[in-house]
Amino acid sequence: MKDSVNEGVKDISEKTIDIKDEVFKEPTNRVDDFKFSKKVATVFDDMVSRSVPFYGEMQRMVAEIAADFAMPGSVVYDLGCSTGTTMIGMDSMLDNSIKFVGIDESDDMLSKCDEKLKEANFTRAYELRNTNLHQGIQLENASVVVLCLTLQFVRPLYRDKLITEIYEQMNPNGALILVEKVLGEDSIFNRLFINYYYNYKRRNSYSEMEISQKREALENVLIPYKLMENREMLLNHKFRYFEVFFKWYNFCGLVAVK
Repeated sequence: MKDSVNEGVKDISEKTIDIKDEVFKEPTNRVDDFKFSKKVATVFDDMVSRSVPFYGEMQRMVAEIAADFAMPGSVVYDLGCSTGTTMIGMDSMLDNSIKFVGIDESDDMLSKCDEKLKEANFTRAYELRNTNLHQGIQLENASVVVLCLTLQFVRPLYRDKLITEIYEQMNPNGALILVEKVLGEDSIFNRLFINYYYNYKRRNSYSEMEISQKREALENVLIPYKLMENREMLLNHKFRYFEVFFKWYNFCGLVAVK
């Protein structure tokens, strides 16, 4: 089964990363806040694969964990589904009676997601919804909820409310799988980890101009917590079990069970 997931992730990469991310390549006098626009949706898979360390392995791990908690006949929600990579990765691991619901607030991302699911010959029931997570979420019969690089874009004022709604509507023994960019616990490590991260982006052929302009675009949009702050937030909402399943400098994967 694991081999099929590895092949699935490989296939996703080969089929979807066909347009290079050059969104921030050209210098500009004014860098606007980052948005999941049509321009970003077109290159998103290349952007995220070159910007998030071990992105493919994290996707494989999310699918592997989801397979142990997703119950036949239930619903798996991918909040902030972007272009559908997580749902495609989970598809080969989960019972076909499980419905997928992908939620995003960008029509351009949802359109790209639907295009990719159809290219992947999806046969399971799925639904794509345009929902602003700041305005709340409606879940039904949810055994697994995935927030993959999504919660960091929810304003801190609304995060507790969103986690509360997920917990209260999730089935007993359901799992919340959270992947986030995080701050270092101490400022000395935070500075070092940021430097290591920018070196990672340089190794993936991003220029100093691209790194600088994207950092400015994300400054007021992507607001990371520390790993321990995410842990406390989940445990404060009465999740019974919690574990860190991935950590690379300023990126982490967490799972919590109701």
